[in-house]
Amino acid sequence: MRSVRARAAIGATLVVAVALVAAGLAVLLVLRANLIDQADLQAEVAAREVAGQLATGTPYDELELDDEEDHPVQVTDEEGRVVIVSKDLRAVTGTGTSGVTPVPSASAGASPSPGEGDGGDGDDDDSADDDDDGSRPGRSEVSSDDPDFSDGTATVDRTTADYRFAAVEATTSDGVTLTVYAGAPLAAEQEAVNTVRGAMLTGLPLLLVVVAGVTWLVTRRALRPVEGIRREMAAITASEDLARRVPEPGSRDEIAALARTTNETLTVLEASVERQRRFVADASHELRSPIASLRTQLEVAEAHPELLDLPGAVADTVRLQVLAADLLLLARLDAGEKPGSATVELGALVREEASQRTGDRIAVSVEAPEGGAFEVSGSRGQLSRVVGNLLDNAQRHAEGSVAVSVAADGRGVRVEVRDDGAGVPEDERERIFERFVRLDDARSRDDGGAGLGLAIARDVASRHGGTLTVHSAAEGGAAFRLWLPRSA
Repeated sequence: MRSVRARAAIGATLVVAVALVAAGLAVLLVLRANLIDQADLQAEVAAREVAGQLATGTPYDELELDDEEDHPVQVTDEEGRVVIVSKDLRAVTGTGTSGVTPVPSASAGASPSPGEGDGGDGDDDDSADDDDDGSRPGRSEVSSDDPDFSDGTATVDRTTADYRFAAVEATTSDGVTLTVYAGAPLAAEQEAVNTVRGAMLTGLPLLLVVVAGVTWLVTRRALRPVEGIRREMAAITASEDLARRVPEPGSRDEIAALARTTNETLTVLEASVERQRRFVADASHELRSPIASLRTQLEVAEAHPELLDLPGAVADTVRLQVLAADLLLLARLDAGEKPGSATVELGALVREEASQRTGDRIAVSVEAPEGGAFEVSGSRGQLSRVVGNLLDNAQRHAEGSVAVSVAADGRGVRVEVRDDGAGVPEDERERIFERFVRLDDARSRDDGGAGLGLAIARDVASRHGGTLTVHSAAEGGAAFRLWLPRSA
């Protein structure tokens, strides 16, 4: 049961078994009902034929009981006494009587006939008088009501079999009500039902075996690519080689989609691991330089205190502090830190950030109208970091002017930081947002940047549902445009 193939085969077999058993029972019930209806019809026809003869006054010994072996007949009077039976009928059950021997005739030596009875109480004269004055006109009929049906057995010429009996009432011309029981054999019904049941009991196990086998083979064939994917994934885990890929079947089914998704996941995982390795290597390199410089200055100061470069040591310490803060923020972002849902007014944030930059070599020109509807949702600290990083970048590359503006842009707010520097080549406008990436121009004039500011800015913008792009500014330099969706 641990195998998917086994569970699928067993499940399919059970479902088919239940369906076939239900269908088989339904077929048997319908077949038996139809055959019993046919037997009822035959028994009713035979009973009405005999009842019709009795109603027309046919004497008992002159009744035509055709096919007595297939349709045994028994006639009873109003008191339930048997008055007529088929010639070879020896015993019968299911007709409500315990015997098959007809009652003796009322007049010795005379043939029994409708209307003749016991009459042993001296009523013959009264009957004759009634006949003479015509006060009892004869009326004979066969009941038109639906007959009563019952199951029973009959022994005809020492052969006992099951029968279906129909009971039909007939009234003779003398006003005597008789009940005619005629039977129809159930042998054909029983034989047909037994034959169908035997065929089902024989074919059902074979069909279930075929269903189980076919399900097993089809499932095995369908899951074969999954086993190949599993083996390759196990090999990738063991070798830690994320460059390998699982085999993709040529089909267009769910298994092929699973293989493609797995390979896409491996591609993303490989890129993530490679980016992490590159990040660790670049971070180590960036940390090594200020740490080595600071150590050298401290060692020189220890040997020659008069040569201590205190401003340089402070600058290196500040650079280390900034780099550590950037690395910590990137680690939090990579860990999936949520930006928050506080309402931030970008106009006020930009004016506040620009007012605090008193040590910049170029004054920042701010175009942020007060009272504007520039509210966005997110983290005020992270958004302030984005604006600060963009202004730091503009300060490093500007020749003489740095400007920042805030404006509504569709359903969002646009913050644009411009400078009059050399700008960013078009083919480098995406690369500059990668981590630890600095163009040659930036390296020649670097004043402590590690190439993380723009990467952090774009990552924060993306996590706030916005974008950060670079374009050419009207002043001739670069224009960084931060777009964020407006708060609801």
